[in-house]
Amino acid sequence: MTIIKLAKLKHQLNQDGLVEYRLGELSLNPLLGSHFKLKFSGAINCVACNRSIKKSFNNGYCYPCLQTLAECDLCIVKPELCHFDKGTCRDNEFAARHCNIDHSIYLSLTSGIKVGITRSHQEVSRWIDQGASQAIRLMKVARRKDAGLIEVKLAKELPDKTDWRKMLRNQCEEIDLVTMKREVETRLPAIITELSPECSYLAACNQEPSSITHIKYPVLAYPEKIKSHNLDKDPIVEGVLTGIKGQYLILDTGVMNMRKFAGYEVELLT
Repeated sequence: MTIIKLAKLKHQLNQDGLVEYRLGELSLNPLLGSHFKLKFSGAINCVACNRSIKKSFNNGYCYPCLQTLAECDLCIVKPELCHFDKGTCRDNEFAARHCNIDHSIYLSLTSGIKVGITRSHQEVSRWIDQGASQAIRLMKVARRKDAGLIEVKLAKELPDKTDWRKMLRNQCEEIDLVTMKREVETRLPAIITELSPECSYLAACNQEPSSITHIKYPVLAYPEKIKSHNLDKDPIVEGVLTGIKGQYLILDTGVMNMRKFAGYEVELLT
C-alpha cells in the first residue's frame, strides 16, 4: 500500500512511439492486466499553495488561487482573450515564461480532426495529454495570444474540441494530416492579413516543414461503453487496469480522469 497525492500523469514517448506512463515515480505500463485499486482518504490539498481544502477547482486549485493565479485566468483556456498588452496580466513573470514565447498551431487526430495550440517546446506532451493518435504542426508564432487568434479563425471550419468518449473508445476517422495541412495552409495568408493589426508578432511566424508524429498508447482493450469513476461520489476505484490514454486510466469497471483529481490523497494498492 502506498499513500500518494494524485497529479497529472507523467509520460514520455519511447523510440517505438509508445507512451510510457508514470503516476509519481510508479511506472504504470507494467501494471496493465493487473488488479488496481485507489482509495480516497478524504484529504485534498491545493496543487499550488498546498492548503487543505474541501473542494478543488480547475483541476486541483483552491478558490483563492483560482481567483488570483495567472495559470487559472480565463485567457489560459481562451488565449485570444489575453490582456497582457492592456497591463492587466495577473503575473507578468508567468506571462514571460508561458505566454510570450513560441507557440505552435497544430492539427491532430483525437476523436477526429482538430486544431489546437500549445507551447512549441511541449508539442508531444500536449498531444499525448489529449489522446491524439497523430499530430502535425501547422506553424509557429511568437506568443500565445497570436496563436489563439489564429485558432479561433481556423475553428470556424475545423473542430477545436475532442469528444473524450470517442477518444477513449478509439473511435476516430482516419484523415491524411499532410493533405489537410496543405489545405489549411492555403487559408493562412488571408487569416494573417486580417489579424495583422492585432497580432503584433506575426512577422515572426514560421511555417517550416513538419512531419506527422504517430502516438501509440498502452491499451489492452478499449471500453465499448464509458462509465466515469468519481472520487467525490465513490471513494474507492477498483478494477483491472486495461489501458491508459491521454490523462485517463481505463479499468474494466470504468475510466478515471487523473487530472481532474489532482491534489486528492489516496491509498494505492496494486
